[in-house]
Amino acid sequence: MRTRHRRTSPVPVLLAVDALAATIAAGGVYLLCQRWFVPAVLVPLWLLALASQRVYGSCADAECLRRVLRAACLAAAAAGTAWWFAPRDELLHDALIALPLATGLTLALRRHRRARMRTRGSRVLVLGPAESAAELSAALRRGHAPGVQIVGVYPDAVDLLKAVRRTGCDAVIALPGPELGAERLRRLSWELWTAGVDLMLAPVLADVSAGRLAVRPVAGVPLLQLHAPRLSALPRVPKELTDRLLALLGLLLLAPLMALIAAWVRLDSPGPAFYRERRIGCDSREFTLLKFRTMRRGTDRLKAELAHLNRYGSDRYFKIADDPRVTRAGGFLRSSSLDELPQLFNVVAGHMSLVGPRPLVKDEVAALSEDGSHRLLVKPGMSGLWQVSGRSCLPIEERDRLDVSYVENWSPALDLSILLRTPSAVVRRTGAC
Repeated sequence: MRTRHRRTSPVPVLLAVDALAATIAAGGVYLLCQRWFVPAVLVPLWLLALASQRVYGSCADAECLRRVLRAACLAAAAAGTAWWFAPRDELLHDALIALPLATGLTLALRRHRRARMRTRGSRVLVLGPAESAAELSAALRRGHAPGVQIVGVYPDAVDLLKAVRRTGCDAVIALPGPELGAERLRRLSWELWTAGVDLMLAPVLADVSAGRLAVRPVAGVPLLQLHAPRLSALPRVPKELTDRLLALLGLLLLAPLMALIAAWVRLDSPGPAFYRERRIGCDSREFTLLKFRTMRRGTDRLKAELAHLNRYGSDRYFKIADDPRVTRAGGFLRSSSLDELPQLFNVVAGHMSLVGPRPLVKDEVAALSEDGSHRLLVKPGMSGLWQVSGRSCLPIEERDRLDVSYVENWSPALDLSILLRTPSAVVRRTGAC
């Protein structure tokens, strides 16, 4: 079999990145303190400390962060020991400046390198049934992995190596299937290793976050353990407090803007500034959801007449292009999502969260499937996973699936990710169609 050369090891590149970080830190210390001893020994000392913590081995981002911080502590201990035997205050002073600089620069440069690698992307081949491959492709798109390009799908491994050579792919993703037994996968891993290509095994559940999966060896057999969703009250106490504090702060900061919007709504068309609607929240409790009014008064009766124009063809979501019921102010408020600012009052009152599933009306609750009813285990949110993944342009089934996925995979990190992506989605009006 004609093989390709193994891809270049990342260790020399990482060594160069870390050496650059230490060199910049050393130069900064010399410019600040005009002393040469610490800058002269910083680069080898820093690389040795990093190597002792296995920073150049394979590790996830979070583990890599911990190892770099441990290396910084080890280097600080070495500097303290040197100062003990040679008690010169300037040595300890310079070391306390150099090590934080080297640590910060190392983490920043490594993060920049990972970002560039993600932007450059990876070409992957998928081994498995076409239907499963389509689900995997959709999951990768939902997970915002634009750098991953699927260059081919093969139902069996017969011609896989030819395809690997032809496409020059970086990895093969194997999907579960009866034709991929343990022995076949073992042989395939050796063949791909020889060709310099990674082999990854996709789990059966594509919508499970990495945080809920763990490899657990049992009697020498590596089993994939699926942790239960985090639905107990205790882990959500910090979320509850953070939601209310941030919502209260938002109301204080946005009060002038909300007052101007309320006046604009009143002046643009007769009627109240706020629109109130009964929704279903956590544990099926009803609450009154607040929004700025975006439609003319008394136009609810036109809904039946306009039903044939509904782009969704379902009463659950009613949206038509150039809706005649929407006011001039309402059109802008809807496209910019400013009509939802009054929901901050709902968050302060404890009816809603900053991040969560979409709040439902009573008729929708009655039609929920068993999986769909899981969304009632948490508070609905002002923003959510589907709002930052396409908003109104997503099919109904996709929105429901993303809401359920949020409940099953909730974590503080997921909330933070959605909150950070929300302003960008609003500004770009992503999915406001």
